[in-house]
Amino acid sequence: MKTLFESAKACLDACDPDEKMALMEAAVQEWASGRLSLFDDGLVTPIGAPGRPERPVLVPPRELARRGLGNEEGRAALIHAVAHIELNAIDLAWDAVYRFRGLPEAYYRDWVAVAREEAYHFGLMRERLRALGRDYGDFPAHNGLWEAAQRTADDPLRRMALVPRVLEARGLDVTPGMIERLRAAGDATTAEALGVILRDEVGHVAAGSRWFRYLCDQRGGDVAETYLRLVEAEMRGVIRGPLNHEARRTAGFSDTELDRLDALCAGG
Repeated sequence: MKTLFESAKACLDACDPDEKMALMEAAVQEWASGRLSLFDDGLVTPIGAPGRPERPVLVPPRELARRGLGNEEGRAALIHAVAHIELNAIDLAWDAVYRFRGLPEAYYRDWVAVAREEAYHFGLMRERLRALGRDYGDFPAHNGLWEAAQRTADDPLRRMALVPRVLEARGLDVTPGMIERLRAAGDATTAEALGVILRDEVGHVAAGSRWFRYLCDQRGGDVAETYLRLVEAEMRGVIRGPLNHEARRTAGFSDTELDRLDALCAGG
């Protein structure tokens, strides 16, 4: 029987976004129907770059121009940035499936579901880009999310802490403001699409919280202390605020974690 890990790797390796989406949907259907096993052959390849189209050009974050939302070009650039995040998020979910073996079946169910929702989000953003006469690849982008995956490839606990609960949780903080700005700019359609993404991303960060807690329990570590230690070490104690406390609590953050993160935002 074909394994879920083989299907995850095929999705990771696909370069064309449409092919990646098609392979993803086939894998989701096969997994749901019980046609993919969790047999672990132990053949986990070292993490590298996932399949990517030739464009967008990847540049350091500091080289990305900041554009306002008062014109179509600025809105298209913002939508493209979100689309790029969502495409990366598909690969992050599949890599969480492929790379980390021997976890409960519920872990794999969670991340397969996340991959499918991230693909839906990418489709929403690509549709908005095309409505503006652009497409994915028309603007430069950065590789920060995947670089975080590479830094955490050795340990699922670190992955759950630093990707869903730091980088993706940042989306919970900034997306409400983006929605307000888009509405003010007269783009209610994109604002509505971002509202869908925000709703789903709370669940994705919650999955990260759930499996971070599980792994802490397995290793006998305190959840809040372990998380904050990793944040301070890996992020050099730098967290941007303000934090969306309501969304983060729904996504599994404790008051202890939020209080310390607020202090880090304030430089304390």
